[in-house]
Amino acid sequence: MNETRRRVMKQAATLAAAGSMGFPILSRAAGATVINYGGSAWLGHYSAYIAMKTGMMAKQNIDLRWQAFSTSSARMAAVMAGNVDIAGTGVVSALALMASGARQFQLIATPNNFGKAEGLLVRDGVNSINDLKGKKIGVTYASSSHVLLLDILAQAKIDPDKDVAVINLPATELLSAYRANQVDAAVAWTPTFNRIRALPGTKVLLDDSAFSLYKSYKMSPGPDVLLTRTAFAKDNRDAVKGFLIAIFEANAFMTKKPEEAAKMLMELTSLTYEEQLSTIKQTEWFSQADQRALMDNPGDFVVGLQKLSEMLLKLKQIDSVPQVRQWVNATYL
Repeated sequence: MNETRRRVMKQAATLAAAGSMGFPILSRAAGATVINYGGSAWLGHYSAYIAMKTGMMAKQNIDLRWQAFSTSSARMAAVMAGNVDIAGTGVVSALALMASGARQFQLIATPNNFGKAEGLLVRDGVNSINDLKGKKIGVTYASSSHVLLLDILAQAKIDPDKDVAVINLPATELLSAYRANQVDAAVAWTPTFNRIRALPGTKVLLDDSAFSLYKSYKMSPGPDVLLTRTAFAKDNRDAVKGFLIAIFEANAFMTKKPEEAAKMLMELTSLTYEEQLSTIKQTEWFSQADQRALMDNPGDFVVGLQKLSEMLLKLKQIDSVPQVRQWVNATYL
């Protein structure tokens, strides 16, 4: 069993409960279906946060209860343990569980397409990938950033075990480690990406658009997916449908009124207004109408995920290639 899968399965076995962020839920109507949602400050969760804060979820008779996780692997562990009903997540940890045959969840949608909110951050003097030889690079293992790093090193024919020192750091510790010169470079996603980029003498060497599959399929190294626990969806089919209606209503809001959305999201991310607005505007927010082409029969996005699975096997992040289509359920759309 590889390290990625072992980490996810260990967390699933030991996780007792996820920590709630404690955000107020608007209009908790009597009889509303409670959905425990696994989120974070990453942009893949903006839709759910907006829908929760504006009452879009309440309008669908959903009481959305936010639980925060610093990594996708921790979030997937909570799903596996039954503590989270619906989650947004980077797909890498989900693919690792698919490769092990886990059937406790279904992929139900993809909320966005991003490419400029994650990348490799370096100090002045590093002008190419080859300049990283002999240096320490901080990254969160089993994440999209980790996959991005492994891919770009492979493209440059740099051995991650011999030519550089790849340091596994939780997303919450990357900024402090970089600032303290414990690592020479870092691969991170927003909002940590923005915070490191703002440090003096730091620049973005590359972002997700340098990823191999992005060039061919517009596939980032860890695209965002929405998933539900299979058991929860079986008993709450209408709630899952209502959840997606609210998600895509929130996406339309961010597309049409990014300035208003940015002001709301600053509470979640602690980004400046300018950073928050830029992140929203540079992201493509999918509509519900987009989902059929992306997710169904078999869907362009699902085809890309299959290609990503094959790459993860080559990068030794999973031990076998799952048939991703078997985990996709587009009937809630």
